[in-house]
Amino acid sequence: MGLTTLSELTSTQKNLWWGAIIGGFVIVLAVAALLTILVLLVRTIDRRVVMVRDTLRAAAENTSDTALIAETAKRVDAVLAEGLQHHLFLGRVLDKVRM
Repeated sequence: MGLTTLSELTSTQKNLWWGAIIGGFVIVLAVAALLTILVLLVRTIDRRVVMVRDTLRAAAENTSDTALIAETAKRVDAVLAEGLQHHLFLGRVLDKVRM
């Protein structure tokens, strides 16, 4: 049994071989396209994961000093109380000066 040459095949066999070859190329192209899409999606996911990680790190840094909020509020209240004392004092003094 030797190799069959192309001229020894019937036209149906030739058509089947060409169909198989074309089908194989179509499948190879489809697989390449799907793999390309997969790679692009993985890159997008990687970029977005990095963005989420950076956002979470920034949020952690922004909230790392929340313990100072209570102390800051006390001091702001003290400044406001002092300002109120000055306002009241100046209001009394100005009323006496205007008379």
